[in-house]
Amino acid sequence: ISVHVSCSISDQFYGYKMPHLIAKVEGKGNGIKTVTVNMADIAKALNQPPTCPTKYFGCELGAQTQFDIKNDHYIVNGSQEVNKLQDMLDGFIKKLVLCPECENPETDLHVNLKKQTTDNSCKACGYQGMLDTHHELCTFILKNPPENSDSGTGKKEKEKKNRKGKDKENGSVSSKVSPPPQAVEEEDDNCGEGTTEEAQRRRMDEISDHAKVLMLSDDLERIVEERVNILFDFVKKKKEEGIIDSSDKETVAEAETLGAKAMGPLVLTEVLFNQKIREQIKKHRGHFLRFCHNNKKAQRYLLHGLECVVAEHQAQLLSKIPHILKEMYNEDLLEEEVVIDWSEKVSKKYISKELAKEIRVKAEPSIKWLKEAEEESSDGEDDEEDEKIEVSGNKDDDIDIVPYFCSPKSSL
Repeated sequence: ISVHVSCSISDQFYGYKMPHLIAKVEGKGNGIKTVTVNMADIAKALNQPPTCPTKYFGCELGAQTQFDIKNDHYIVNGSQEVNKLQDMLDGFIKKLVLCPECENPETDLHVNLKKQTTDNSCKACGYQGMLDTHHELCTFILKNPPENSDSGTGKKEKEKKNRKGKDKENGSVSSKVSPPPQAVEEEDDNCGEGTTEEAQRRRMDEISDHAKVLMLSDDLERIVEERVNILFDFVKKKKEEGIIDSSDKETVAEAETLGAKAMGPLVLTEVLFNQKIREQIKKHRGHFLRFCHNNKKAQRYLLHGLECVVAEHQAQLLSKIPHILKEMYNEDLLEEEVVIDWSEKVSKKYISKELAKEIRVKAEPSIKWLKEAEEESSDGEDDEEDEKIEVSGNKDDDIDIVPYFCSPKSSL
């Protein structure tokens, strides 16, 4: 039986899977212990050494752990319930496996023994960050670094000697002047990224098992921009073929395969939206809902996509920002806190800072309404009065919006 790597995602098309934890209790009295039967398979799916999640169990339970690596036996002392261990495994995944930025389990663990630090890097979005050094597990990782970790200069020196030995065997001793120490270190850091066919095959061999378990394609080796472009071409082709309305499942599956699900709405807005965005929101709701449902990261990208559409059609759309946000909110594509956070942080990543500020000024009536609704909800008060938008002229004219949304959700 396989389960989603991220327990918070219920989407049946989610592509990251792992085996469900199997554990059995052995022994009696003081010798009783719980053996995690398939920890090696789970660890392979998570791209983690099996000792790490086992030790995490021990840290959380205050119990001793044992590792029989040769026979793939990973043991926690005492009688432990499998459901409780599964919950702890979910906690381990959230803390150590899922990327804090894109929430994909595409992270690699790195240990720097010289600096006594542990950090994660994400192959899907490029994120790099340090782990919580206060957790007891980090102490264990520092003492037992993964084999693929950069554990200091010793490994680099060994690789350097191996390369020199191969150069001598091939008769290719360099006659160039040796670069300064700093340049040597940079060269060593980049040597693993060689572009020869042999180096590429070696890298593919290293990730092949992990890729098979996670059901990922070779496209995940591409940089983020390339993968987003692949998704863009996929969606654009579906639209040109006239089958975009029935391809929502294929689109989200393609995005997951590329490790770019959170950025899907940004691509969709570029292909599917123009100055008629208010009509198109309802028409393509199914596409966006597959990405944005319970996914705040994807919702933020949807808002950035909206900014790009407005930038392209300022004359038609700038004054309609509150109406557009209302449509997205009513179609369950956006949550209150995501819109409020977006309004408070001006980003110039996708459009000019000046236009980003102007868009947020136009959105102020919507933001005010959302804040008031959120406060009323948190206070437990039921306010049945409808807040309304005061407009002059036809609702589809280019008009200035005065105060609030016209028909708040019943849940508010």
